[in-house]
Formats: sequence, C-alpha cells, structure tokens
Amino acid sequence: MSQPTREAVLQALRTVVDPDVPAEIGADVVSSGRVQDIAIEAGPMGANVGVTLSLLCPGDPAEASLRAQAEAALRALPGVAGQAVEFVVDMPTSHLQTASRLPGVGHVIGVGAGKGGVGKSTVAVNLAVAMANAGLRVGLVDADIQGPSVPIMMGLADVRPFADEERKIAPLLNHGVRFVSMGNLIGRDDAVVWRGPMVGRAVTQLFDDVRWGELDVLVVDLPPGTGDVVLTLAQTFPLAGALVVSTPQDVAFADVTRAVKMFEMLKVDVVGLVENMAYFQAPDTGKRYEIFGPGRMVEHCRARGLALLGSLPLDIQVSPASDAGHPVTASAKGSEIAGMFQALAAVVCKQLAVRGLQRSRAVDHSAFFGAAPVAAGA
Repeated sequence: MSQPTREAVLQALRTVVDPDVPAEIGADVVSSGRVQDIAIEAGPMGANVGVTLSLLCPGDPAEASLRAQAEAALRALPGVAGQAVEFVVDMPTSHLQTASRLPGVGHVIGVGAGKGGVGKSTVAVNLAVAMANAGLRVGLVDADIQGPSVPIMMGLADVRPFADEERKIAPLLNHGVRFVSMGNLIGRDDAVVWRGPMVGRAVTQLFDDVRWGELDVLVVDLPPGTGDVVLTLAQTFPLAGALVVSTPQDVAFADVTRAVKMFEMLKVDVVGLVENMAYFQAPDTGKRYEIFGPGRMVEHCRARGLALLGSLPLDIQVSPASDAGHPVTASAKGSEIAGMFQALAAVVCKQLAVRGLQRSRAVDHSAFFGAAPVAAGA
C-alpha cells in the first residue's frame, strides 16, 4: 500500500482553516505557520501520521476546531491507517521590546483604570496568577508607586528583594509570578511623598534595574488616572496592549473614556474593558443583585468600539483572599470566580498573541512560532 508523503500531508493540512490568524497572515494552518512537526510511520495496513500544531496561548479555544479539522483532513488521505494531532503552546511575541531595555520579555500589558477604587489591582494580580496557572512565565510590576497594594495581595508584604553582583534586583516570587513593588522597598506604613519626575524615575527603575529573565507576559498594575507614570511607561517601554477596569456606573465609564483616549494618544492598543463588581450573587439563595444599579457596559463598549472582555461579580471570597496574600486564582482554583479570571486570562493572551502576529506580518510570520515550522515541500 502506498504511503502518504510529507507534501501530501501538508496539502491536506492546507484545508484546515485557522480561526485565529488574520487573513493577511494566513488563512490555513500551513500558511500561518502552525505546523510544527509531521511524523509518518509505515505500517502493514497503512501509515500512522502524527502532526504537531502550535496554539497561540494556553487554553486557546481554537484547539477543538483545529483538532477536528486536522484529523478529518488526515483521515481523507489515501494510505492513512491512523492519525494523531498534538499541540504545543508557542505564544508569538509582540516584538516591541528592545534588547537593551527588556530582553526576553514577550509582551508588556498594562492594567489601568480611569479612577481608583474599581478593583484594578485585584484584576491585575489575579490575571497574572491565572496566566501563571496556565503555564506561562509571568512577571508583575506594581507601578502604583504612591499606593502599592500588590505586596499584600501577593503575600510577601514584609519581604525585601535583594540585588545581585551586578546590582540588579531579583524579583520576588509567589504563586508562580515574579513581581516587584515599591511597597517591598519601603516600610509597610511609609508614604512616598514625591513629585511627578521622581515617581517617573522610580517606576522606570522597576523595569530597568530588575533581573526579569525570560517572560512570556509582564503585567503592569498602573496607577489610576491619566498621569505621569502611564505617560512615562508608554514612551519608555512600548506596551503590547492595555486593559481598562471599570465598575458598572455611568460615571465610572466616563473615566474609562478618558483613560482610553489617553492610551490612544500614546498609541497603545486597548485590548478591551473588564467590568468589575458587575453584580453580587448571594451564595445562600443564588439571587443576583446589581449593587450599582443596572449596568450599561455592553452599550457603552459598543458605542466606544471597545471589546468587553468579561464581567466579574462582587464575590465574597476575593477581598479576604487578597488581604491574606492568597489571590483566589491561587487559593480557590476550583471556584467559579477563579474560573472567570482564568477565562479572562485566556482571552487576553489570545489578543496579545494575535496582535503580535499582526505587528510582525511585514516579516516572515512563520518565524514567530518559536521552533521552525514545517515548510512546504520539506
């Protein structure tokens, strides 16, 4: 019985539509560079064909569709007795960071808010831990110099980082996330009473003077508002994107609009909006309450051209867990709220990966899936 060739397998895989990658990059998994490996093993009843495809991010929802399409394409090949489709996560980088500033960091994403008190830091911390749970190498910068809360949430409020022989700070590590914060460099009750330029220099040092190593994503908990820190970061360390956190009220969305406008002026892509404390569901009765009144975030986002990435409830587990230094994504992984953060992390990672490919489309995009994909005719 004749055996299928590698070229025949590649031709079959060209019928597998890639649901994630923009058409200008490649409509099928061969053109988009997802095909990482092909193995053909001869057998008495035909060949067993194995294919390895890359996923853009952990939890990529495209996996099921790609598997079904690829298996069907392989089954239709003459001479195939069995087929297996495997996946590896290979998240494309944004290629925005320069080697001299943040070598080894794939994406820098800011988590901001137009105003304080909306749970921005809670979202940033749980987003970072959720990404780490998914297998990514994650860092977290607490860029809120004058109001740092990350050390408490990460459970290392009284731990001081140390510097190595090259005077680079080693980030602290907990819950699978490397992080730095001004809160770990000063006393717990000390106040940072600095003018804008000093704050700007301090936040820059949290990037430049830290030994970050290899990271897939560096999450930045930005201070609320549209002040100096965000301006400094966007101009110094190009952000792959930004999330904006808001509570459901119309007055809160007014501040979101200003934050979005700021990011647009700084040429930072706004990945989307996260609605926090959207509702409260009583654990004993299951009854749902809209604490801040009926939200109109869907309408607001549609009118502003923003993606609504998720609506998170006011959950009674979140605040105590944060105060104890054990975010719900670490301490209650099986809970509904932790699952919501994991879903949010998957959406954000997918957006970052697709943006990375779009920015790289002027170059051979197949090079951005890490290991060299299988080329046609190989």
